[in-house]
Amino acid sequence: MVPRTLLELLNNNQYLKSISDIYFSSNFEFYLVGGAVRDGILGIPTSDFDFTTNALPDESIELLNRNGYKTTEVGKAFGTIELRIDNNSIHITTYREDTYETTSRNPSVEVVSDLDLDLSRRDFTINAIAFSLQENTIIDPYGGIKDLSNGTIKTPDNPLISFSDDPLRMLRLCRFVSSHGFTPDDETYNAMKNNVQRIKIVSKERVRDEFSKLLVGKNPSNGIRVLVESGLSMHTIPEIDALKIEVDPNHHHKDVYEHTLQVVEGVTPSLVSRLGALFHDIAKPKTKGIENGKVHFRHHEVVGAKMTKKILKELKYDKKTINDVALLVELHLRPHTFKMGWTDSAVRRYIVDSGNVLNELNNLVRADVTTKNKYKAKEIYENLDEMERRIEEVLEKEEMSRLRPPITGNEIMEIFNIKPGPKVGLIMKALYEQRINEGEVNKEKAIKLAKEIYKNL
Repeated sequence: MVPRTLLELLNNNQYLKSISDIYFSSNFEFYLVGGAVRDGILGIPTSDFDFTTNALPDESIELLNRNGYKTTEVGKAFGTIELRIDNNSIHITTYREDTYETTSRNPSVEVVSDLDLDLSRRDFTINAIAFSLQENTIIDPYGGIKDLSNGTIKTPDNPLISFSDDPLRMLRLCRFVSSHGFTPDDETYNAMKNNVQRIKIVSKERVRDEFSKLLVGKNPSNGIRVLVESGLSMHTIPEIDALKIEVDPNHHHKDVYEHTLQVVEGVTPSLVSRLGALFHDIAKPKTKGIENGKVHFRHHEVVGAKMTKKILKELKYDKKTINDVALLVELHLRPHTFKMGWTDSAVRRYIVDSGNVLNELNNLVRADVTTKNKYKAKEIYENLDEMERRIEEVLEKEEMSRLRPPITGNEIMEIFNIKPGPKVGLIMKALYEQRINEGEVNKEKAIKLAKEIYKNL
């Protein structure tokens, strides 16, 4: 029996049936496969649809173009053609069998005529389910429906071979633990542990993409646990393992690793927030010290920001993401100084320094409160409530997103008859400091400060 949720997904995307009709009327086999079937059965919305067919790529292109569809040939070398309808992506791949070399996860592709053989090359049984739109039937030769029902991750092929052939599948396993709440069976998990070193043949970009999907899932801490406990993290992000600092019974401190997982679960599920939570204490192992019988992690936020940049750069994250996450790490302790009292200028500086990650920073600071002492937690939250109220007051009074001195760099060059260079930069820096410390100032006051700075250059 076809699950109602899968039928609803197809009813909401009627064009899929139209494409299936085109293939069927031309005597080609045509099946929906992979994530769309899996998530359709689970009732999870999707806009990515993969099909498999016995039509060759050139036959698919000719057939679709003749019926008014525009196709691209980006994956043609691997037997795949693509078309987009509205915001939905459709990939159509010829039945194939993959053969791998030990030094690469890019397979040699051989066309086959059998659907079951094509499904056997899939990463997991839950992704090796096919659906015929013409006959409204599910084809499930590897027990994917049962594994979906049990929440189990297994491979259609021998898992040792599967993970050795394409080691990225191990990261995908961790991702499905996070995104869908699945669990690998013992054979699959042990095969993963025996293949973790193979991940080195996978590009940093592919590791990054799977890790990002893991982090924004519903259960990121579970995905991270499998990543770490299997040993895979030691070959991808070993700094996470280092968070497991041995808790010294004579010099007590909280379990940094468990605390980090709590914080990751506690922030909003955006990539920058989750990365910030994961790395906010990343430097504690490096900065751990003992003074007067007490453990400290002095300047771990500063060291952590540098480590974060290095880690994310190695994983090929974009510059904005790297800078935003590093900023969260560097500033995550700043709000705790609010209990000592902040002037309006201190509030302005916090707003300016946090820039476009102000909300993410406040969210991280709240999630970072994992103490079991409810009185201490209450006091911290009250301070944070008051800090956020002060921020709102300042934002209401001043246009902080347009925090600029009343005179520009061009005006500075004109007033002092100087050319672009370090002098202009030093004067403008002083004017920005004036604006933060004193709030809005008039043009005359800004020019007066500029003249004082210029005189001492």
